[in-house]
Formats: sequence, C-alpha cells, structure tokens
Amino acid sequence: MDTVSTSVSVSGMTCGHCVSSVSEELESLAGVEKVDVDLDSGGISTVTITSTGALSSSEIGEAVAEAGYMVVANEA
Repeated sequence: MDTVSTSVSVSGMTCGHCVSSVSEELESLAGVEKVDVDLDSGGISTVTITSTGALSSSEIGEAVAEAGYMVVANEA
C-alpha cells in the first residue's frame, strides 16, 4: 500500500513534551503510521505525517488543536 506524506507548520511548540503531545494526537488518527517533528522552539515547527491515505487538513488541524497548538500553514 502506498503511503502519503503530509507536512504542516505548527506554532507554539517549545519542548519535547509539546512534540509528544502533538505526535500522540496525530498518531490516533486513522491510517497514521508515523509522525516526525522538526522542533523550532519559540518558532514554527514542521510536522510530517506519514499515513496510508490522504488526511484532511481539518482532521489534522483538530488533532493539533486537541494537543493545544495551532496549524499555521498546510503544505500538503
């Protein structure tokens, strides 16, 4: 099965706990296999999601918001 890679920019993440909170919420979405975070503390972090199918920007945004952060740009 082909995988889909989606990158989003997330603001407000400052530490490893932030990374794990966002990763945990995104990994709970159906089809998500892996979440990689390029943390830029105090700036805009890049989150790359690898999944078995396309994810809607709204479901990604809701998962990130559930962790307490905000998607500022979607580069899907």
